[in-house]
Amino acid sequence: MENNSNSASPKPSASSLRWRILRRAVLSRSKNPEDESQLGLKLISRKAAKGFNLIPCQLLHHDHESRDARFCYTLPIQGCPKLVLTQRMDNNADLSDFEICNRHNIDNTGLVCQWPSEDVLAYFCLSHADMFRSKRVIELGSGYGLAGLAIAAATDALEVVISDGNPQVVDYILHNINTNCEAFGETRVKSMQLHWNQKEVSNLSHTFDFVVASDCTFFKEFHKDLARITEFLLKKEGPSEAIFFNPRRGNSLDKFLEEIEETGLVFSITEIYDTEIWKRHQRFMNGDESWPGYEKDHCYPLLIRITR
Repeated sequence: MENNSNSASPKPSASSLRWRILRRAVLSRSKNPEDESQLGLKLISRKAAKGFNLIPCQLLHHDHESRDARFCYTLPIQGCPKLVLTQRMDNNADLSDFEICNRHNIDNTGLVCQWPSEDVLAYFCLSHADMFRSKRVIELGSGYGLAGLAIAAATDALEVVISDGNPQVVDYILHNINTNCEAFGETRVKSMQLHWNQKEVSNLSHTFDFVVASDCTFFKEFHKDLARITEFLLKKEGPSEAIFFNPRRGNSLDKFLEEIEETGLVFSITEIYDTEIWKRHQRFMNGDESWPGYEKDHCYPLLIRITR
């Protein structure tokens, strides 16, 4: 984890954190997997085997000659089509993955796995589907695109743009859009490679009713760009809102919200936003073994709503 400003040790860069995660992945394949405990990186990659399990998921097919598998997600809305997503089967990363990340100054988290906060974001948006009807929506740092695809399939949104900064991830997004195209009705759905510090996106300036994202505030060096792109994308005329789900993770979330205030936007934080999610959180806090090592600060996503 990055040290806070009161620490005497220098803060590691995002690239150094990525290489440390790579070392962890390599060691996990070695003959001495116990060496992994020496890395001190347990807070880098808090991915649960099942997460909150709000959207039932079933493995359809795993091609053992590749790292990919197809999963079927059953959206918890009556009459809603199922979604089929292709994503990585394992949670490891290859050297080439991290070379691409360092070349583009991006992180690798969207490629490694489907993160629990994405499940929460998708579930929350489905539970409030009416607010997206006839609206333009963009998902930032989407990973494999579960939340954006769920919004496209179940809310009658006008347009859904599913974006990520990692070109490998965007390839998966495009594949998943094409696989599920019949589920979207009249909703326009497209993928986009979007870096948060990108300047050549004038056609997107202040055009979206909703910006959604999950677990995008881990790397503090990306906070300023994430806050800037959020303000840039939100529509100025009429109501618009960003909906983020993020664990607090020490002072990481607070630091990001300071950047949000610097842009002139305002925010609210809600801890208990859904009774079912809160019930599952309490179960994990009480030692449910389906999520070993669960900690509220690093695992429970808070609801952040950002407006003008």
